[in-house]
Amino acid sequence: MTAPDQLFEELPESPAPGSGAPALPRRTGVLPSQAIRSLIAAGEIAGAPEIEDAQIQPASLDLRLGKKAYRIRASFLPGRNAKVRDKLSELTFHEIDLTKGAVLEAGCVYLVQLQEHLKLRGTIAAFANPKSSTGRLDVFTRLIADCQESFDCVEEGYRGPLYAEICPRTFSIKVHTGTRLNQIRFRRRLPQQADEPPGRVGDKGLRSIHSDIGLVGGEAAIRDGLNLRISLAPVEPGGLVGYRARRYAGVIDMDNVGAYDVDQFWEAVRLGGDKRLVLDPHEFYILASKESVSVPPEYVAEMAPFDPMIGEYRVHYAGFFDPGFGYAAGKAPGAKAVLEVRSLDIPFIVEDGQIVGRLVYDRLTEVPETLYGQGIGSHYQAQGLKLSKHFRQS
Repeated sequence: MTAPDQLFEELPESPAPGSGAPALPRRTGVLPSQAIRSLIAAGEIAGAPEIEDAQIQPASLDLRLGKKAYRIRASFLPGRNAKVRDKLSELTFHEIDLTKGAVLEAGCVYLVQLQEHLKLRGTIAAFANPKSSTGRLDVFTRLIADCQESFDCVEEGYRGPLYAEICPRTFSIKVHTGTRLNQIRFRRRLPQQADEPPGRVGDKGLRSIHSDIGLVGGEAAIRDGLNLRISLAPVEPGGLVGYRARRYAGVIDMDNVGAYDVDQFWEAVRLGGDKRLVLDPHEFYILASKESVSVPPEYVAEMAPFDPMIGEYRVHYAGFFDPGFGYAAGKAPGAKAVLEVRSLDIPFIVEDGQIVGRLVYDRLTEVPETLYGQGIGSHYQAQGLKLSKHFRQS
């Protein structure tokens, strides 16, 4: 077994933030792409190799897998006083070289150090989520950082490495050094600010935005965020309402776009007139919201965590919605929210129009240089019911 102090390569030094660090806008909220570039220039976000421009999204940064994956016994958190690598040696079964590509098997848990690391100033925190294409393959991916007590969160002023915990649930996947499975956002607060999280838009603000711009087509259901309803109305011809993953299908290479036949990996879900679906807890479904959603340029959105008050199921693994998603000035919202659905413990019936999730909105500190869908290769703009980018679809 590799010694704990040899599990990871030494992190390269990056310039410490100083008086010459680029200034950020005084507003609080989520940082857009140009502010992320400023943090990279200041050395507060760094990578080995250097961060590529293609990683920078309108309000987030794609994170890249490093050279080695570690098959571990179980998921874990380091806790307040421990580093990830201090606990890894007692949990590791074996290490896997990713430089030439390797298969991560369904049902197993892996840990990979990412190529990016952080040296944040004391007013900036970070939070992460799987990328859309990751969640739509039922790949459960979470960010872990040293001395943190929760997944997908990095506290203000964090200085250290980042890791991805990866658990493919349905399909075995092939990944490589540099594969991007998750993404990170950065949130700024003022030193004296106590609101949590800064920039969050309350229900009153959401009603105002909907009145001025339109967050969904038609009437918006707003309570603790923008409520989304499931669409189980059959789409003609054929009556398609969604897809159910085929178990024991082949391996999917996460870097191959448009490479796989839908029928090899997915079974079409078709319903009759009753417009109801029984979710089997052993199955994974791709469904869509009834509403078309819009995220105006000044905001970002995120799917709220699992809420047991609306049912024993999870409806979204990949929670980030970028500024400009489904948005066109002067036009109705134009993109459905695709729902990655898994019943948690027991079979559960969902019916057409039932509330299944909530979007929460945050203010950006300023409008991004480029919006989602505007010439940046966005795969899911103006989407309806749509599988991940890996599949050939008409």
